[in-house]
Amino acid sequence: MDANGSGSSTQVSFVCQRCRQPLKLDYSFNTLDPQLIQELTTPLVHKQDADETINIFKDTKHENEKETEAISRRTISPNFPVYDEEDTDFLLLGETGPESLGVLGHKIKVSSILFDIMSGQSEVDHPLCEECTDTLLDQLDHQLQITEDECKDYKDFLENLNTKQENIDDNALDDELKQLKSEEEALRQQLEDVEIERIKITEKIEEEKKVSKTLDDEEEKYWKEYNEYKRQVLSLEDEHRSVDNQLKYAQMQLDRLKKTNVFNATFHIWHSGHFGTINNFRLGRLPSVPVEWHEINAAWGQTVLLLHSLAKKMNLTFQRYRLVPYGNHSYIESLTDKSKELPLYGSGGFRFFWDSKFDQAMVAFLDCLQQFKEEVEKGDTGFCLPYRMEKGKIEDNSTGTSYSIKIQFNSEEQWTKALKFMLTNLKWGLAWVSSQFASK
Repeated sequence: MDANGSGSSTQVSFVCQRCRQPLKLDYSFNTLDPQLIQELTTPLVHKQDADETINIFKDTKHENEKETEAISRRTISPNFPVYDEEDTDFLLLGETGPESLGVLGHKIKVSSILFDIMSGQSEVDHPLCEECTDTLLDQLDHQLQITEDECKDYKDFLENLNTKQENIDDNALDDELKQLKSEEEALRQQLEDVEIERIKITEKIEEEKKVSKTLDDEEEKYWKEYNEYKRQVLSLEDEHRSVDNQLKYAQMQLDRLKKTNVFNATFHIWHSGHFGTINNFRLGRLPSVPVEWHEINAAWGQTVLLLHSLAKKMNLTFQRYRLVPYGNHSYIESLTDKSKELPLYGSGGFRFFWDSKFDQAMVAFLDCLQQFKEEVEKGDTGFCLPYRMEKGKIEDNSTGTSYSIKIQFNSEEQWTKALKFMLTNLKWGLAWVSSQFASK
């Protein structure tokens, strides 16, 4: 009925409980007699069969939904409210007037009771549309076919079993049963023995595991000790190689030093023009070459040190004098007068040339060199110096000219030549000592 009180149309449409599509019920649903209700209330299938049916129906539900979705449909938007609840059993279409409310409620109640009865008996929710019903029937037919096949197999098996039982001898079965029991008892005893053996083996395995762990710990300990000893061995080998190399190097140095003449390496006597030199210090001076006195003093210091070393090497003690090497301030000590020191160094100047101690020191040194020559000749009669020395003079054997070693009342040329001859004699003495004591 509309707002002006005109006639209204009302339609009740139930929905399929599977695909949720609206259903148009048959007219016969409006009239139900007692016989039809009795038939509907009778269980369609047993509970177990119904469960299987429901499972089949549920398994195929999603597949059918996919098939349904694949169908091309034209959807028309309804002009009635759409409810979201999935449990809605029916839809109310059109307008409802007050005069038709009672009739409509009765129809809905009757249909709902019918569908509840069907759902309760078959355990399948009703109502269903024609397509869903056909699908369910197909599944039930398939299940029925499977059940019939199983029933046939069971019947065949039962007939076969009954046939075999007719041919079975009871005595033979009793004997077989006894034999099986004996075998069972033997197997049980064997199983017990195996279990006891298994327990023993398990205990043995545990003991072996403990022993293995102990051996592993000892092995690890031994490996650590081995690695430590190996490290020490490698370290000692490195140290041994290092010491061996040092020894070889020291031996090479020793061999080289043995071949080296200490006196020749320490005292190098040579000449530079008119000057005799010792360790590159010139001994003497010339008017044209005024050598500094500190160089002359250093040369005298080296000369005194050389003669002193040669005498010490020969265990020679000089008479009347004692050489005192003291660098560029070396001097000679008189043994007859201990307070008298004869300096072998000078500074030049007027007073120096009038001081006779420097000349006395050079004469004393020449005397010591003469004593060294005489000592050498005692052991080696063939030894001879190139220049003869006597009382402060040195004689040139080739010319027979004597040169005084004193600086007073003497020319610088002759004094320088006398010093050069003296160094030459000293070099010969050095060569003789080196040859005699080279192996010592």
